[in-house]
Amino acid sequence: MIALIRSALYIAIFYTGSVFFVAIAFFAQWFSIPLMQWAVRGWSRWQYACYRRILGITIKIEGHLPHKPVLYAIKHESMFETIDMPRMFNKPAVVTKKELFDIPFWGPAARAYGMIPVDRNGGASALRAMLGLAKKMIADGRPIVIFPEGTRVAPGSRPPLQSGFAGLYKLINLPVVPIAVNSGTLSPRKTGIWKSGTITYKVGEELPKGLPRAEIEARVHAAINALNA
Repeated sequence: MIALIRSALYIAIFYTGSVFFVAIAFFAQWFSIPLMQWAVRGWSRWQYACYRRILGITIKIEGHLPHKPVLYAIKHESMFETIDMPRMFNKPAVVTKKELFDIPFWGPAARAYGMIPVDRNGGASALRAMLGLAKKMIADGRPIVIFPEGTRVAPGSRPPLQSGFAGLYKLINLPVVPIAVNSGTLSPRKTGIWKSGTITYKVGEELPKGLPRAEIEARVHAAINALNA
C-alpha cells in the first residue's frame, strides 16, 4: 500500500514539475542553447529529487567517473537512467535511434541539445553524418553516451550488443567506460508501482581505444552486466 501511494504521488508531482522544465527547454532551443541545457539538467535533477524524497530510492555510484571526453556504454533497464544522464555528466551527447528524432516538437529539441541520431539502415552516408556530429560534441568537451544493447531490457537479461557500438568505438577513437545499472529492479515496467531501495551504478574499468572488435564487445558486455550476476 505504501508503495502504491508513493508511486501515485511521484507520478502526480514529477510530471507536473516536468512541465516547467520541458517547456523552458523547448522554447529556449530557438534563442538560448545554454538556457535549454540548464533546463534539461534541471529536469534530470528534479527526477533525482523525486526518486529520493517521494519514492524512497537512493542512488549510489560505485567507481570513478573520469572528467574527460569518453564513450560511456551504459546498461538500460528503465526510463530512470535516460533522464538521469544530464545530472551524472556534463551536457552528455546521447546516441539514440533516429526514429525518436521524427517525433514532432521532441525531435528538433533533441537535435538542438546535441543528441546524436543513429540510423541503423542508413548506410555509409548516415554513418558519416553520425560520426561528424559525434566529433563535434567531442571537440566541445562533451562525453558521448550510448546504450549498447540498443533498447531497454528486463533485469537479468543479457542481450548481445548492437553492431553499431563497435563501429562507433572504432571511428570516434575514444576510451570506453562501461557502466552497469540495476534500476529495473525498482522501476515498474508494467505495474506502475515503484519499490523503495537503492539504484546502483557500477562504473567499470576504463577500456583503452583501439582494441579489437571481439575484445571490446566482450569486455563491455561483461561490465555492463556486472550487477546481473
